[in-house]
Amino acid sequence: MKKIMIFVAAAMMMTGCGMLKNNASSNTTTTTTPAATTGTTVNAQNAGQGAGNALLALYNQYKADGNKFDYKNMQNALNTVTLIANCEGLKSNYKDKTYLKDFGKGLIASSLGLVTQNNVETVTNSLVDMVKNSETVQNTATAAKNTANTAAGYANTAAQYAGALSTLLSAFGNK
Repeated sequence: MKKIMIFVAAAMMMTGCGMLKNNASSNTTTTTTPAATTGTTVNAQNAGQGAGNALLALYNQYKADGNKFDYKNMQNALNTVTLIANCEGLKSNYKDKTYLKDFGKGLIASSLGLVTQNNVETVTNSLVDMVKNSETVQNTATAAKNTANTAAGYANTAAQYAGALSTLLSAFGNK
């Protein structure tokens, strides 16, 4: 119990200080603030890179867990929040072909071969569907911001997206 409380306190402190961010070099993301949702190339690519990092980390853990998405795993919860935060721009730009193309470039660049030219459109469309069709996306984003990104908020977000993420991760096969 003491370890859990220390972890939650550390996560809240790092979030408050803005220290949680993408970590592309370790293939593991912790969390990130959402990229701007304008249709600019740089913002779309940055959002795609953040999403690609989170997707790769989720996929690696999915494989390590025997092709199962464990939404109770705190790292998975944090990576889910990161993925959703970086995909937030897709909600308002899902019809903007330039934004989608630039987002896809970011996905490819940061996913170390998981997302390729051959599957980038399918992956991007899955992410669009995940954020666009979810009734809880805005509520989750708002709740996470309002609760200082608590561990419970992360776990709740991961649980809400567990089904969609399991489907998406299983689509990659044995990379």
